[in-house]
Amino acid sequence: MQQEAIYVSEPENKEEFTKDFNKFYTVFARMYDLATKIFPFWRRWLKTTIPHIQGPKVLEVSFGTGYLLTQYADRFETYGIDYNEKFVEMLQKKLEQRGQKANIRQGDVQNLPYEDEFFDSIVNTMAFSAYPDGFKAMSEMHRVLKSDGMLVMVDIDYPHSRKGVGMLATKAWIAMGDIIRDMGPIFRQFNFEFTDEEIGGFGSVHLFIAKKC
Repeated sequence: MQQEAIYVSEPENKEEFTKDFNKFYTVFARMYDLATKIFPFWRRWLKTTIPHIQGPKVLEVSFGTGYLLTQYADRFETYGIDYNEKFVEMLQKKLEQRGQKANIRQGDVQNLPYEDEFFDSIVNTMAFSAYPDGFKAMSEMHRVLKSDGMLVMVDIDYPHSRKGVGMLATKAWIAMGDIIRDMGPIFRQFNFEFTDEEIGGFGSVHLFIAKKC
């Protein structure tokens, strides 16, 4: 029997939601970074984005502890922004240790401090489901992305089949506080051409490649 995909409503108190998520990641920043290093499947999910990134100017929004950004920073004119100050500090140290350069700063996806149509690609992994206002977040990423630019995203969604362990996995993410959205209508609302590929988590982890038209 096919299960129903229940998408999560956005929180009424968006400021409090953001504050709670930010506090959580500040407390568990080191553990989150360690998990990225320990679990190879997590690294594989993130790295599926790299072949789809086009330059020269690339922005990673919500880079977390920075594993993915360090994998491609040398190939492009790379920028990164994250709401969490601890993550910014951790990534800056990693870049210094590796001798890599990138324009890193603290900031909010809902108010990106960049000019219109500035980037050729935007990368966003395992983060959109933690934004309290999906419309504002997508609106800002769309604004700073060039025409024909690429939004490359990895995030949680229900498996296409709406069956099996992937359904339970998606519901587990919801139980942990993530906002699972039906991404298709969001991409179409902003006039993106997109593909949606299951890449792991029994179909619960998706790679979205969206081209701004």
